[in-house]
Amino acid sequence: MLEEVERWLATRSWSVADRPLHRILAAKQRTGQTVSVVLPALDEEETVGDIVAVIRHDLVEQVPLVDEIVVVDSGSTDRTSEVAAAAGARVVHRDDILPRLPAVPGKGEVLWRSLLVTGGDILCFIDADLREFSSDFVSGIVGPLLTDPEVDLVKGMYDRPLGGAAGQGGRVTELMARPLLNMHWPQLAGFVQPLGGEYAARRSLLEQLPFPVGYGVELGMLVDALHLVGLDALAQVDVGVRKHRHQDGQALGRMAAAIYRTAQLRLARGHLVRPSLTQFERGEDGFQPRTYSVDTEERPPMAEVAEYAARRVA
Repeated sequence: MLEEVERWLATRSWSVADRPLHRILAAKQRTGQTVSVVLPALDEEETVGDIVAVIRHDLVEQVPLVDEIVVVDSGSTDRTSEVAAAAGARVVHRDDILPRLPAVPGKGEVLWRSLLVTGGDILCFIDADLREFSSDFVSGIVGPLLTDPEVDLVKGMYDRPLGGAAGQGGRVTELMARPLLNMHWPQLAGFVQPLGGEYAARRSLLEQLPFPVGYGVELGMLVDALHLVGLDALAQVDVGVRKHRHQDGQALGRMAAAIYRTAQLRLARGHLVRPSLTQFERGEDGFQPRTYSVDTEERPPMAEVAEYAARRVA
């Protein structure tokens, strides 16, 4: 490990207990910064309501840390929107944001568009499939941004159990993302959960970053933020244990391909000869190939979008 990373781990890697809630609130009141929590959601009616309810109870009603909770529905066919709204979130549909630009499927697309429908100086992203959710996930990763003006982006870190086995979740992280980061961006080797969906950042940083539209958004954001603001502006906070719905191996393969493509673009900005991934499923006549396109599109920095600039002037 680089000496720079060892120093970073000692100075930019914290626990949620390092910043008590009263200290975070005092910093928020002193600086006047506002906080938006964004949940990208696709068919998450079983979990999104509980997450919203916990955030609203703990961090809106009990203490005024969060200024708005926004669920961006990316085309759910279940009751995600109704459940989220009933729990106290403002629900916005992906296709209603920046309608002149047709939306494409993908998590990164939703996160990018959320900049247009939120007002917070700090944006906190929380995945909508978490179970046994704790508001520590929000206060923990928002805390450093409110108390330390030199920090621009904070990732959550946590244990990720798989079934009954501790620490066996995060398979794409261990098999794809961590090797890529260690080999090509060793300054980022200290991040425990580089692909984790729980992180917070200043709007002033997010609006300058391009957003891969799919699963590559977390890796792309880390790499681009490193180049834009430097390692010392990045941090991570231990928020405990993350339990969520796990995807099957083939879905993880498609995720890994998108992440590799995101890394490739940042390494060379060249052309991928074949931006697709073929996987195999056993059928009646043996193994059948299934070919999927790999996310290759990225959205530009939001600061370059005319509607966003007009909103800021207004």
